[in-house]
Amino acid sequence: MTNSITVKTQEDFEVMMKDNNYEISNTITKIILKNLKGRKNNIHVLEIKVLEEHTVYDITINRDDMLDSLEKNLKIHEINEDYETCGAMIKAIKYLKNKK
Repeated sequence: MTNSITVKTQEDFEVMMKDNNYEISNTITKIILKNLKGRKNNIHVLEIKVLEEHTVYDITINRDDMLDSLEKNLKIHEINEDYETCGAMIKAIKYLKNKK
């Protein structure tokens, strides 16, 4: 199953990222948590369809960037009061820190 977001322009997506869009944050977080103990180095996270450009961008995350990404996305989940996911994220952050 591909996680996909469709936007009219690339600028629309950039605004979503700048504004810490919860939908994007939640997708990234769920994919990281699902692949926390895997072996793949690069994990597909999201497909961005830009209608105006007739372009599709594939967003991936490198395993080495998972810790940083979880720490950044934790704040977004706290603001949105998604405490269940916050708990899973905190456990994953501790796991990744201990793994180093």
